[in-house]
Amino acid sequence: MKKTKILGWSALALIFVAAFAMGFKAATEHNFDAGYEVGDMAADFSLKNVDGTMVSLSDFDSAKGFLVIFTCNTCPYAQAYEDRIIALDAKYKPQGVPVIAINPNNPSAKPGDSFAKMKERAAEKGFTFPYLFDEGQKIYPQYGATRTPHVFLLEKKDSGNMVKYIGAIDDNYQDASQVDEKFVENAVDAMLAGNEINPKTTKAIGCGIR
Repeated sequence: MKKTKILGWSALALIFVAAFAMGFKAATEHNFDAGYEVGDMAADFSLKNVDGTMVSLSDFDSAKGFLVIFTCNTCPYAQAYEDRIIALDAKYKPQGVPVIAINPNNPSAKPGDSFAKMKERAAEKGFTFPYLFDEGQKIYPQYGATRTPHVFLLEKKDSGNMVKYIGAIDDNYQDASQVDEKFVENAVDAMLAGNEINPKTTKAIGCGIR
């Protein structure tokens, strides 16, 4: 009986040590791949658009900033936000803040997110903004995007593009008519007015990037 008790405590100790080690590893990996925070300067990129051209942030000479939105074809959350993303581009592109949409998914894992399917989706929905393919999945880890959709508002400055807001588009992915907090609109409006953005970060709700 005594021996069984000792073995039981030993097993528990081993489980605890293993769990701690796994937790430490996960925390370390998360920190390493955390991506940008508000106030960081975002590096430019060159990605293929659905029209076959290569697009970079530096192409937009007159832009005051950008709404870089990681999204895709297949995620129900991303699909629910497509019309709202189109509306954001229609509202803010004339004010100098265009939408730049990026598909971060690996088509080997998500065949519906292939470049060919991206072209079909963009034509079907009438996208008014670049819809770029993160081939090799090199850009989304730099940003720290984890979901589709995941928004990064950038403000163009002399030194580069500063991250001003990270997170969700609004607080109701299910029904645009029932939105209480328009996080992205509030953030862009504040940025353009030279006011403090509040909140600067929210939790992105959507499908995990694959």
